[in-house]
Amino acid sequence: MSVLRNLFARQAHDRERLPGEGPPLRRVLGVRALVAVGLGTMLGGIFSTVGTGANAAGPAVIAAFALSGVTCVFVALCYAELASMVPVAGSAYTYAYAALGEFVAWVIGWDLILEYGFSVAPLAATLSASLQQLLGGIGFPVPAWAQTAHVAFAHGTLDLSHSQVDVVAALSIVILAILLSIGIRESAGTNGVLVVIQLVALIAFVLGLAGAIHPAAYHPFAPLGIHGIVASAALVFFAYIGFDTVTVASEEARDPVRDVPRAIIGSLIVGAVLFTAVAAVAVGVVAWDKIDPDSGMLDAVKHAGSHPLLFGLVLAGTVTGTFASMLTSLLGQIRIFYVMSRDRLLPRAFGSVNARTRTPIATTLITGALVAVVAALVPLTSLLKLVNIGTFSAFVIVCAGVMVLRFTHPNASRPFRVPLGPVFVPFVGIALCAWLTLEGLDGVTWLRFLIWFTVGVIVYAAYGYRHSLLRRP
Repeated sequence: MSVLRNLFARQAHDRERLPGEGPPLRRVLGVRALVAVGLGTMLGGIFSTVGTGANAAGPAVIAAFALSGVTCVFVALCYAELASMVPVAGSAYTYAYAALGEFVAWVIGWDLILEYGFSVAPLAATLSASLQQLLGGIGFPVPAWAQTAHVAFAHGTLDLSHSQVDVVAALSIVILAILLSIGIRESAGTNGVLVVIQLVALIAFVLGLAGAIHPAAYHPFAPLGIHGIVASAALVFFAYIGFDTVTVASEEARDPVRDVPRAIIGSLIVGAVLFTAVAAVAVGVVAWDKIDPDSGMLDAVKHAGSHPLLFGLVLAGTVTGTFASMLTSLLGQIRIFYVMSRDRLLPRAFGSVNARTRTPIATTLITGALVAVVAALVPLTSLLKLVNIGTFSAFVIVCAGVMVLRFTHPNASRPFRVPLGPVFVPFVGIALCAWLTLEGLDGVTWLRFLIWFTVGVIVYAAYGYRHSLLRRP
């Protein structure tokens, strides 16, 4: 019984910081900077998902983006309530620790590595492809061996002559890690500039191509039926990943109780409106079965006459969008490592904060280096589904956490409460996430997720369970 009790031991829901945790993170982010953090992670996803989503659902990709957006609204309301109660970095991991216990928190922390860490590599590949297109256009093509991630094998051995390394993707991640190690204020400022460029590019795309839409392109609206819409929603969900990144920066917010819930909902609303509009324009200009799955927006601009200024804006948006998404995703990954280390579920070195920059420099650089190697060597397109399934699982736990804490701590301070009581909104959020996961993702993705889960349980049993801060005298 003592083992079971330890597995489900909970952190105090109103915990802030523990004595002796070292220098605190710097509280410099206001609500606008927090909204930019959410949008910085979200907006880059539209550039790589609109084509893939259209291939899966046809013109009904519009409905797929809407379905994913509605799902995220229910989850975002739950995030907002928990963020107002638990103003500590760590996102769903911290909330699960307070509501459902240590083992569930570990599982979610392990899943968030999929959401934040693994998502950086395919984003880096998208950024690399866009930059290579730009460099090739001005007469500086990247050598063939350095263009993409592809490790070839022949007769069971490594075939160096046919292998390639994505150098641009790896270098971009290294640069981001250095930027994040300098300080959160500088990182947030850079992110804010990148978000503005993305917003300009997306709005220009919608307004610039509105006149090129062919109404006949929307018929039939759902050629692949309801299953196609759900499958597409499970894919384009990748674009919405990011509004929850706001909660990871709670300890760097000036007023987390007030500003974090506002930023969560604000970034989600802005993103959902833009995503739906971009999808409607893209499939109205290019036939859904002919649109480029990797660069649907640029493909639409080309089909509409490839106006140089508009093409340049969309290309700039693609570059800055993926760069900003990488920046905030890497920030989220590093902060998850930071809080898990602080709880001693990971070695203390992961949570060491530099006294001058007030950032976890060692963790930032090590994480950046590891992700850079993965981006350089491994083609991760198929892992987008794995990123999504990890995120869905985290979202389910957040919704469940709201219901649990409403009954276990009914009198706790809740500056923000989900509407319609403690059950309806969380239950609908769980149901929608489960539907998209079970109906929209294939068996191979589930198998990979189970393997990842098993590895996480082994790591927890070998280190986290024995070193947990809750079991120290």
